[in-house]
Amino acid sequence: MKYSEWERIFENKTKDLKDSWSLEFDESLAPKYPNRGWKMTVRSTCARFKCSKCGRVWASNKAMVVFHMHLSYGGGIAKAKPLHQKCKTCDDGPMEEPSVSSANVAILLENLVEQIRVKCYNESMAKKPRHFRSFDNQSPHEPAHCEACMQGICPKS
Repeated sequence: MKYSEWERIFENKTKDLKDSWSLEFDESLAPKYPNRGWKMTVRSTCARFKCSKCGRVWASNKAMVVFHMHLSYGGGIAKAKPLHQKCKTCDDGPMEEPSVSSANVAILLENLVEQIRVKCYNESMAKKPRHFRSFDNQSPHEPAHCEACMQGICPKS
């Protein structure tokens, strides 16, 4: 995954905030348990996945990303953990990272910055409808292959 692209987009989206913010990726984030003083939000987006074992590609309109955010005297930090999915045709295939388009990353991070404004700066924000570019996906949701379901945060479970 091109995390540098996420960081560049995040830097651009946060330039109007009072403090400087950075985006870090942290595989150890516990979705329901932010550290003391940290705020949490879980956002969904549309993503593609590719099985590294069999090469199967699938799309999901409910790929989840967990964000923890913290504002301190030196600025703000947002930590991200994109949640993985597992191929439904490989019995022992690994959990795979999502691949999110630049347009959907921009929408995802715009929603994150809105949450930062609300949760870290106590601003009241009017909800703006932002729509992801979704996939024409008729496949049923597979809770046994969804890390968000395993973590108890998937809206489908």
